[in-house]
Amino acid sequence: MAKLKALLLTEGMHGMISQVEGMAKALKAEYYHKTVGLNFPWTLVPPKFTPISEFVIKDKSNLIANEVPDLIISCGRKSVIASILFKKKNPKIFTVHIQDPKVNSKNFDIIISPEHDNLKGNNVINSKGAIHYITQLEIYNMKDYLFDKIKSQKVVSLILGGPNKYYKFSKDQLVEIFDEIKSNFISKGYSVIVIPSMRTPQKIIDLATNEFKSNACVINTVNKQAYLSSLALATNIVVTCDSTSMISEAAASGKPIFVAHMKPKRNNYRFKQFFQLFKDMGVTRDLGEKVESWEYNKFNEAERIAAKINKKLKN
Repeated sequence: MAKLKALLLTEGMHGMISQVEGMAKALKAEYYHKTVGLNFPWTLVPPKFTPISEFVIKDKSNLIANEVPDLIISCGRKSVIASILFKKKNPKIFTVHIQDPKVNSKNFDIIISPEHDNLKGNNVINSKGAIHYITQLEIYNMKDYLFDKIKSQKVVSLILGGPNKYYKFSKDQLVEIFDEIKSNFISKGYSVIVIPSMRTPQKIIDLATNEFKSNACVINTVNKQAYLSSLALATNIVVTCDSTSMISEAAASGKPIFVAHMKPKRNNYRFKQFFQLFKDMGVTRDLGEKVESWEYNKFNEAERIAAKINKKLKN
């Protein structure tokens, strides 16, 4: 049987790319990625009020492919209109959207929505946390990448996000997190690896370098190999609270995860639902709780959901 050909549609953000690629890999599909933009003023308009028309799409020629894909996997608000438009032109395309599209679910064959979003429907599959492209094998294979930079057998990896509409990432909040790591880990003989994300401003990386001085290996740029190696080498992992995707990715390691919480600048109800779910599953605890090792049932949501999608594709 020939491999499925998948078109991946996102806004280009790492968290979204990780989700669509993770799903495509789990489906064992050949895939190519396109970034979707919308023309003004449609960037400001909710999808349910946006016309399903080519004039809404920015640089629509960028989305034109030489062949029609078997399926489209989309993620993010801007990709919703493009996916529906493709389906409208060719109803044979099987469409999968990740996250709540904020439009009628009947516009897609399958919607994958995190459990903490409370979205239900006949074609909705709920995931525990975010779908992602990281596998345990990838993590294991990158273990040696940072090995020579580590001075202790005990390692805490700090995965940093960045400011978003929910979290400010003020200097005071970051210093509190860094102080917790100094008192809970460095004082107990741990080495620290600091990994930035695409949303981490340089000033935060510089602050981490200054705060930890010679006690940490601070990676200065976005580096997937270093990221995977940090997960492989870690005894414990600390992830900032701004990204459910990063926390979900860290859980692929099977290592104990501490969430570094910050005061939200707006209602973070969905985040709270996610935090509670992962606590109940035994995956995470809060930074500041007792440092110890624990185990939890490893899970791969992409593979579990791929099995359900494959059944529908066969039909």
